[in-house]
Amino acid sequence: MIYRNFGRTGWQVSTIGLGTWNIGNQWGDVDDATAFATVRASIDEGVNLFDTAESYGIPNGLSEQRLGRALGGDRHKSYIVSKIGHFGKRTGQGVPLTTPDMIRLCAHASLHRLRTDWIDVMLCHIGDIQDPSIFLEGFEMLKQNGEIREYGISTNNLEVLKRFNINGTCRVVEADYSLVNREPEKEFLPYCEENGIAVLVRGPLAMGLLSGNYTEDSVFTDSVRSAWNVGGAGREQFEERIRKVSDIRSVLEKDEDMAEAALRFVVSRPSVVAIPGAKSPEQATLNAQVGSRLFTKKQMDRFN
Repeated sequence: MIYRNFGRTGWQVSTIGLGTWNIGNQWGDVDDATAFATVRASIDEGVNLFDTAESYGIPNGLSEQRLGRALGGDRHKSYIVSKIGHFGKRTGQGVPLTTPDMIRLCAHASLHRLRTDWIDVMLCHIGDIQDPSIFLEGFEMLKQNGEIREYGISTNNLEVLKRFNINGTCRVVEADYSLVNREPEKEFLPYCEENGIAVLVRGPLAMGLLSGNYTEDSVFTDSVRSAWNVGGAGREQFEERIRKVSDIRSVLEKDEDMAEAALRFVVSRPSVVAIPGAKSPEQATLNAQVGSRLFTKKQMDRFN
């Protein structure tokens, strides 16, 4: 596993982390034993960064609970990233985030579910937030109390990121970036590099599309991707990305695995860490092993 500086935090983190959305049953049923084994397989391969959120899982918070149990005695060797902003929204009424104390309340609940005294990075999970002052104030209080170490936001909107970084205190941003979504390369990623903001890449496999296993005829039964089915709200974007996947396949070398190439493309950019999800220890192992080697410039350029 290759490790790299994580923005201005001073931490050395694995180039491949583990996204734990997938072990919370929203992507299909995963039992406790499989969730535990998936996290442990990542640790065995050198992964030391884990991404989760208060709202991940059926019920809300299940991913945090499973991650906390699985880390166990390795908690002190690991970096946990979690997010506040969507608890309960998917299943009814969300938590009213109207004061800094409500931000603190949500963070304390995450600490409990994760079985830890501190969270390394807490992110605002509202990617289009207009006024981040309540989050910024709440996060600062949590940081002063030692309950979080750093904070940031999950967004692909550069103006939102700039508002969140108005005091220069945003240390981490989580953003969608992959071979089928290279828009962040234009302005978003350069801004992060110039300002020392660590970038966590969610969706490096485009929610599975870059596995190469899907076509326009695929039917999705999980709650996350069902909107990609015919007549769904996400159908147009799905069809556009499937066409891009076909283009990508055409430049791969013989016997080169698409998922492996897609992950390696992302982490070959020097300032990012990818957090692919996994639903099994086998998937987690394969993802983590990509972090042992980067692409050369020539190998990167073929995707242009």
